[in-house]
Amino acid sequence: MSATIATDTAGQGMPEAVSKGAFDLDWANVAKSGSIAALIMTFIALSGMPDGLDARPIVDGVRVLTIGYLTLFAVPLAFGWMIGNEVVLEGMVATKRGPRDLVAGAAVGALGGVGLTLLVVLMSNFDLRDPLVNWSPQLFNLLTFDSGVGVGVWVWILIGAVLGAIGASLRLLPAKIRRAVIVMFLTVVGFSVLQGLIDDIVGNVGETIRDPGRFSEFFGEGDTPRPRVDSVFDPVINFIYSQTGGLKLVGAIVLALVAGALSLSGRGRIKAAKASYNAKTGPERTKQTSIMIGITAVLLILLPFFSGKIVNELLANVGIFLLLALGLNIVVGLAGILDLGYVAFFAVGGYTTAVLTAPKPGDAWPEWLPTLPWWGALLVTVVFAAITGLMIGAPVIRMRGDYLAIVTLGFGEIIRLLFLSDWLKGYFGGAQGITNIPAADFGPLGTVSGVDPRSVFYLVLVFCALAIYVSWRLERSRLGRAWMAIREDESVAEAMGINTVNVKLMAFVVGAVLASFSGAIFSAKVGSIFPSSFLILVSIIILVVVIVGGMGNIMGVIVGALVLIGVLGGPKQPGLLQEFSEYKLLIYGALLIWMMLKRPEGLVPNVRRSRELHQDEFLQDAWLKGEVDTDDEDGELATEVAPA
Repeated sequence: MSATIATDTAGQGMPEAVSKGAFDLDWANVAKSGSIAALIMTFIALSGMPDGLDARPIVDGVRVLTIGYLTLFAVPLAFGWMIGNEVVLEGMVATKRGPRDLVAGAAVGALGGVGLTLLVVLMSNFDLRDPLVNWSPQLFNLLTFDSGVGVGVWVWILIGAVLGAIGASLRLLPAKIRRAVIVMFLTVVGFSVLQGLIDDIVGNVGETIRDPGRFSEFFGEGDTPRPRVDSVFDPVINFIYSQTGGLKLVGAIVLALVAGALSLSGRGRIKAAKASYNAKTGPERTKQTSIMIGITAVLLILLPFFSGKIVNELLANVGIFLLLALGLNIVVGLAGILDLGYVAFFAVGGYTTAVLTAPKPGDAWPEWLPTLPWWGALLVTVVFAAITGLMIGAPVIRMRGDYLAIVTLGFGEIIRLLFLSDWLKGYFGGAQGITNIPAADFGPLGTVSGVDPRSVFYLVLVFCALAIYVSWRLERSRLGRAWMAIREDESVAEAMGINTVNVKLMAFVVGAVLASFSGAIFSAKVGSIFPSSFLILVSIIILVVVIVGGMGNIMGVIVGALVLIGVLGGPKQPGLLQEFSEYKLLIYGALLIWMMLKRPEGLVPNVRRSRELHQDEFLQDAWLKGEVDTDDEDGELATEVAPA
């Protein structure tokens, strides 16, 4: 919804923003927001995040600039910004920005700090460690800055007030300056948090520049690894990062200044480039898109060569979950079928490949059954996955909403328990699973196994490219349009002649096949497979990836996988921020709630999806521009483009 309205539909100017006194506030709203901030800060403190992440500095040598303290500092900063939100509708007058915003931000931040002040007082007088495991001396020392109760009582109120005022002051800055300040802050935090990734990639690139012969290692040539050489970027890395972890103070200042300068100088160019690309049509746009896809492909092919095993393992995990998310995006994002048992198809793909490639998967397995190579087993896996999709989809296809979600959740658990059961132990190994799964052998191209994460990444990359192409073509096909019609209104789609049963079954089948690819790669990568690898939590995390990235949008799903799986990690897979592994489910939940409330269309929204979710805002904007003339007899807005 538009935040401010400068002119009315007749083109006449609206009244100027009115000024109010610094203390002329909606104090009830301030008290409510401050109380929520206090509860959130107390919850974060008792969750163990500040104490657990305090050992990870952002700027070395500055005691309070650690990730642990940042989890607390971010709350009053955010609430100071949010308290200044003002939605100005037609006929209303905006409030002039000024000291009033600073007072509101400081008041909200101070109330948030009161929450930690009360926690410090309680911790100094009571021992509640029995129900609250993080009620510990370590947390007490962190909250009091190792200086006793007196400091902790007053300092948090002061810190909250200052940070709240800073958050509110961002609204007083011009948009360009505000954007630069935010970029500077995120750059410093990002470079500190991603130190391992940056050091790994930049170090490998610098070593290769200095010793081009290292390419022989990348392609498996040579009997012994070449000795390590100094990277050409070592002086830069040593200038920015401290040996004990975190940024050096001077390095952080330089990074912030460079990021701010680039933000101020590059914003217009980025917008111009984006506008230029959107303006292109026909062959010109196709050519531009092909160039961008080619550059991206080259970068993805070269990236594993300049990364260590840890980063390549991370890339492989991101690719596996991205492949799963692309399949679920068809089921949920395009067809609108809330499938909470999607992990069942992942399990079918993994177990089918393991059974067909392992020497003897179970005691009861027929001796005459041949052991197939991985690519041969993949063909059978696709058939079994499609059949499973039909078997699960057929009974539930006429259900909608919550009932459909509950039934698919049940089917997902049934399949996992079948693999776990003693009844089928002779075939699938029961709780012991299937071990000794051989690597995927591609002859002259080599083998793919977990000991070489680079090869796993390339195999995943091929299947992700295939899944992206298939999803893109299906979205623009007759079948894709039918899926989207069912998602928007199944009754209307059926009335228009769409065979909703067949179309929804096709969504289940396509999603199942893409998930089976991921399961087949997973079994070859790990070399063993167990029922515990296919918990319902996997389905939930994949769904979160799709929702956070942007349902119905391929690029959104890619971004969601990179942000969530790459940064936080999967259910049992580590991410870049390994320190957050203990809290990642908490972060997943908080992020999902925030996305549903503030940005339900996702980080990279689909255009159609955005219009569905924000139809009221679009209609209001259209009315203000004179594109909506009258109300129809039923009270619904009838849109009509006004003459130029």
